[in-house]
Amino acid sequence: MVILGIDPGIAIVGWGVLRFENGKFCPLAYGSVQTKAGLSVEERLRQVHDGVRDIIKKYSPDVMSIEELFWNTNQKTGIIVAEARGVILLAAHEAGIPIFEYTPLQVKQAIVGYGRAEKKQVITMVTAFLGLREAPKPDDTADALALAICHGHCASSGIGQFYNM
Repeated sequence: MVILGIDPGIAIVGWGVLRFENGKFCPLAYGSVQTKAGLSVEERLRQVHDGVRDIIKKYSPDVMSIEELFWNTNQKTGIIVAEARGVILLAAHEAGIPIFEYTPLQVKQAIVGYGRAEKKQVITMVTAFLGLREAPKPDDTADALALAICHGHCASSGIGQFYNM
């Protein structure tokens, strides 16, 4: 199974593509789609959509794993991220890719074994799981890889198979 993990955002969309076979992960590619401040929101959303669409075309993932929206105290930022997340979901839907959503708590639990883990712990574990020489940059990319790993673990579990993940 090829999994596309996405950490949604408007300035930086982290992404990672992993192959998951026989309980092992193999990183195929990872990076970020970045938009520049100062552009209109509409232009930034177009760039996010096109960037994710291009990743989907290049790597043909079987599924997409994306972070559920986490509302922080800044509602304006939350709304813009929700808009970016919407165009990301649209790109996956247009390509016919099943979408699986995970909370930050679920991702941390799957990666570190503790749902309240610090970001540094998640990055360290992602780097170790994938046998990377150095931590993925920016942090959003590491988060996207963590989302892909989380889906691999969940989809291969007994409960994941029960729900046909």
